[in-house]
Amino acid sequence: MKNLKVVFFGTPDFAAKSLEAIHHSHHEIVGVVTVADKPSGRGQKLTESPVKKYAVENNLPIFQPEKLRNPEFLEEMRKLDADVFVVVAFRMMPKVLFEMPKMGTFNLHASLLPDYRGAAPINFAIINGEEKTGATTFFINEKIDEGNILLQEELPISPDENAGSLHDRLMEMGAKLVVKTLDGLAENSITEQPQPQVAEPKNAFKIFKEDTRIHWNQETVKVHNFIRGMSPYPCAFTTLKIGEETKGLKIYAGTFEVSEHQKTAGTLEISKNIFRIYTKDGFYQPTEVQLEGKKRMNVKDFLNGFHSFENIKIAQ
Repeated sequence: MKNLKVVFFGTPDFAAKSLEAIHHSHHEIVGVVTVADKPSGRGQKLTESPVKKYAVENNLPIFQPEKLRNPEFLEEMRKLDADVFVVVAFRMMPKVLFEMPKMGTFNLHASLLPDYRGAAPINFAIINGEEKTGATTFFINEKIDEGNILLQEELPISPDENAGSLHDRLMEMGAKLVVKTLDGLAENSITEQPQPQVAEPKNAFKIFKEDTRIHWNQETVKVHNFIRGMSPYPCAFTTLKIGEETKGLKIYAGTFEVSEHQKTAGTLEISKNIFRIYTKDGFYQPTEVQLEGKKRMNVKDFLNGFHSFENIKIAQ
C-alpha cells in the first residue's frame, strides 16, 4: 500500500486522537496545523492545544498561523508537497488551501451527514433523542459540511448516555475511520458519493450560553434528553431563587418520571431528601449539580448545604 504524505489540521482532544491514529499508521505526517497558543486561567499562562501537545511530544512539524490566507503560510504548505490534508475539529479553510494537495482535503465530522451539519453534532443527536449517530469522512468544498462522502460508520446511542461519553466513543471510532479513509485513498478503493438530498436536514448550530437554559414546560423526556445532551459541557442550567438571591444551577444528570400532576411546570419540591422539578407531564430529579460559585456535587451534598428550604424556588 502507498504511504501518503499527510498534513493534519486540528485543535481539541477529539482531533488529537485522530492525529495519534495517523502517526501510528504507515502514513507520513509532514505537518501539523493548529491554533496559536492562548492565554488561559488566572495567571493567563499560554496554553497549547491538545493537538500541539501531541505534535511536540512526537517531534512532528508544527504550524500555528494566525491567518490561513497568509502568503508565507500557504507557501510553507505548498513546500510540504502533501498528498492529502486531513481536517478534524478545525476552523473554516479557504479554497486556496483545501485545493492544494493532490488528493484533496477531507474532514471528519461526528454525525451521519447530511444530518447534524454544524458545530455541535454530538450534543444535538442526544438532545433530539436519536438512537444512533456516527462519523463521516468527506471531501471539503466551499459549503460547510456539504462535500462528497468518503466513508461513514454508525454508532448506537444508549438511552442514558450523555454528550461526554458519546464524544469519547466517537473520538475513538472517528480516529479509526480517518486511517481507514487514508488507506482507501492510497489504494484508490473509495468511491466518493454526493450527500443525499434531504428537504430539512437536522441542524447542529453552535451553542451559546442562553441556549443551555432548561425549559421546564416541555415534556419530561425532552428535558431529560436536553440535560444529558448538554452534559458535561456546556451543561444545561436553571435559575434558583434563594431568598432574595438569584443563582444559576447547572444540572449534569438526573432521573425522571412521566406522571400526571396538577402542578405548574417549573414548580420545585425540595427538602432534605427530595429535589424534584415538575415538567409538563411529570418531574425531573437532578442527581448531580453545581450551584453558582460552588463545586460540582451529588444532590445529597447539595441539599445538606441548606438549613432551610422555605424560600427556594425555580426563577422562571
